[in-house]
Amino acid sequence: MPRKILIYTLLVCLAVLMGTPLAWMVLSSVKPNSDLFSYPPVWLPSRITLEHYQHAFRAAPFARYFANSTLISTATVIVNCLFCSLAGYAFAKYEFRGRDLLFYALISTMMIPFHVILIPVFIIAKRFPLTGGNNIFGAGGIGLLDSYPGLMLIHLMNAFGVFLMRQFFFSIPDDLLDSARIDGASEFGIYWKIVMPLAKPALGTLAIFTFTGVWDDFLWPLVIITSEDMRTVQLGLQVFQSQYSIQWGPLMAATFAVTLPLILVFVMGQRHFVEGIATSGMKN
Repeated sequence: MPRKILIYTLLVCLAVLMGTPLAWMVLSSVKPNSDLFSYPPVWLPSRITLEHYQHAFRAAPFARYFANSTLISTATVIVNCLFCSLAGYAFAKYEFRGRDLLFYALISTMMIPFHVILIPVFIIAKRFPLTGGNNIFGAGGIGLLDSYPGLMLIHLMNAFGVFLMRQFFFSIPDDLLDSARIDGASEFGIYWKIVMPLAKPALGTLAIFTFTGVWDDFLWPLVIITSEDMRTVQLGLQVFQSQYSIQWGPLMAATFAVTLPLILVFVMGQRHFVEGIATSGMKN
């Protein structure tokens, strides 16, 4: 009993520690400027105001930014779940020469920081054939720069997703798949009609990780986006920061608005998230 009390106390302390910046951001977004810059700092606003939200959404076309981020994140989640589940299923349920070596080589790419491959990926995007005015040799235009496919390029598949799906597929009995083969099911039919419905917890977990990663991405959009209409929400937050000053009230309001979809996605998918994490490491 004392051990359980200690664990719960520690968890509550960690939750408070992690939630404090979020609470400060939310409260700051509804504080008047006099409270934002008061000394000593005050937690609760003297009065609640929505002027920072009004200013934030007037200062930049955030509706367009939200639409861009939502489209890119949703499309990337769908493609990522498909590709990673296909690769994870192959690594978990098929025997072929070099399978383990290929899998470990894929996993090893997780150790490479994105900053190291930023320039090569940029060149690939710019010289992508038959896109953005490029010819078949990738010359003459801008390729995938300043486009939705370009924003999605680096997120379409990731090694962590393959690893997560592979570990989950190990928990599915081989006898179940063999029974389907005896009944005349095709290999793709087994994957699509039997394996994928069972993989909902892992797919939900992968979807949350992917959506969060794409929604929060700042560096890649900053590199390839040149037009205002193609900006994502993370680039939109730069409107409130200049070389000499920061508009803290509107920035807090816009940041909370940008963070809210992530909170909603996690709350709606937390059951699949917990179940997927718990079951994806059952076998190796």
